[in-house]
Amino acid sequence: MKKIIISTLSIIIPAYNEGRTIHLILNKIKEVRLINNIQKEIIIVNDCSTDNTEAAIQSYMQANPDMRITYYKHEKNAGKGAALHTGIAKATGEYLIIQDADLEYDPQEYNILLKPVLNGMADVVYGSRFMGGNPHRILFFWHSIGNKFLTFLSNMNTNLNLTDMETCYKLFNTKVIQGLNLQEKRFGFEPEVTAKIAKIPKVRIYEVGISYYGRTYDEGKKIGWRDGVRAIYCIVKFNPTKTIANIIYINLLFTFFIALLYFIFWLLP
Repeated sequence: MKKIIISTLSIIIPAYNEGRTIHLILNKIKEVRLINNIQKEIIIVNDCSTDNTEAAIQSYMQANPDMRITYYKHEKNAGKGAALHTGIAKATGEYLIIQDADLEYDPQEYNILLKPVLNGMADVVYGSRFMGGNPHRILFFWHSIGNKFLTFLSNMNTNLNLTDMETCYKLFNTKVIQGLNLQEKRFGFEPEVTAKIAKIPKVRIYEVGISYYGRTYDEGKKIGWRDGVRAIYCIVKFNPTKTIANIIYINLLFTFFIALLYFIFWLLP
């Protein structure tokens, strides 16, 4: 395999009300030493936060002038996907990776995702929270069921065998993802980008195991059941079915998932 040379990795950070943790994740990114002396370009997109996120970012940038950080702010809250669209459009590195502003993912693992690309084997790399022997915080059972269901439904339509479609850590060739017409402005970004990447002829998608330090809603977690419903809609929308049997199957799965959500959020104490 022909080795790939990367001079710069763009790190896209969508931020909404992350004033308590944004400096901590930036510290972690600062500590990372990328293999092959790859340089870091950090792009922060503040999605019209209502807390001190902007002040925290600006203070950090002033205190760390040696870091290559560019900052953008949405004048209206548009959603995580919209913030990612802005960051992706501004990226100049040969490859880019998505990094949430919280502390759920470990930037020290960028190198794990980079290796299949640098070795000439992969075009896209997903970091899976459900494979490998890395640490995983134990949290919500029903969230894990919902995640696996969405990944299964996505795989059924894309013919991939991912274990974690909804993962934050996704590494892309910058020109490839900039060439996609991405539309979803909230958490529907994940199934949409997966569907559209899967349609690229001869694309090589790899998955590597990563750690996961999940947080609770009290700690700032934002995704909810409505985002799960939207994800199903996006899977169907961006993976148009070709047979009546598939349409019936998807409708049955959709009905099952809605019933499951009803059971979780209305019937349980």
